Amino acid sequence: MNNDLLKLENQICFKIYTAEREITKLYRDLLKELDVTYPQYLVLLLLWEKHSLTVKELGQRLFLDSGTLTPMLKRMESNGLVERKRSAEDERSVIISLTKKGEALKEKAECIPSQLVDNISMQKEELTQLNKTLTSMLDLLQKHSDKR
Repeated sequence: MNNDLLKLENQICFKIYTAEREITKLYRDLLKELDVTYPQYLVLLLLWEKHSLTVKELGQRLFLDSGTLTPMLKRMESNGLVERKRSAEDERSVIISLTKKGEALKEKAECIPSQLVDNISMQKEELTQLNKTLTSMLDLLQKHSDKR
């Protein structure tokens, strides 16, 4: 057996994991002014795009279960960023919408993607290719997961 296969430095999953942690650290600094966490920022990104979504839809789009998502949404609601309402069509479904305060953060957040790219210092073409590669990888992983 080739021992190089078990070297930490050869593990793609470890490189993705450590890159994610480092990117999250960068986001932590960039998000201080908004007073939101990185997962809350992801919720805001979706709501700025879609205006309102159910908890189930948010969970599916963010790959988060309701046990993780619900407490975060409650904190966001108590901070005045979102509101939670039961669906009139289905009482079991909770719809998450932005408040005026949550909507107003969009303007402050518009600089964050470019600031992140500046902090990473990679060429635009490299980042575009990385995004395509990760999207393709995620699609394949989801297909594999769906088969189980």
